[in-house]
Amino acid sequence: MTGIDGCLAEAMTIPGARGASLVDWTSGLALGEAGEGPGRDHESAAADTAELARLAFENSAFTGATARTGPVEDLIVTARGSYHLVRFVETGFDSSVFLYLWLDRAEANLAVALFRLKGLTDRLVLA
Repeated sequence: MTGIDGCLAEAMTIPGARGASLVDWTSGLALGEAGEGPGRDHESAAADTAELARLAFENSAFTGATARTGPVEDLIVTARGSYHLVRFVETGFDSSVFLYLWLDRAEANLAVALFRLKGLTDRLVLA
């Protein structure tokens, strides 16, 4: 089990990681951050990413409107030089938190990053 700071420090060891933050998608506030933020601004990136996460999480097409699908787990946005990954954190309470990872596309391996994010969020303890 790891806390927010440990989770973010470990996220920064993922190949190609430029920045990471833990974000509350209802408020758009970063609960913790490491590395750089896109545009050197973690706060704006957190608010913008929270808006995207909220739209995906609340859209019935993605949230399990049928018995064969479940809630949104990840969002992947690809840009010319980067990947932006969002991994929703599952908790025993009504969680509205996600782990955001900004990756340099030339250095990152998307499959490895997704696998590592899942492990990080599984071990994350929010107290």
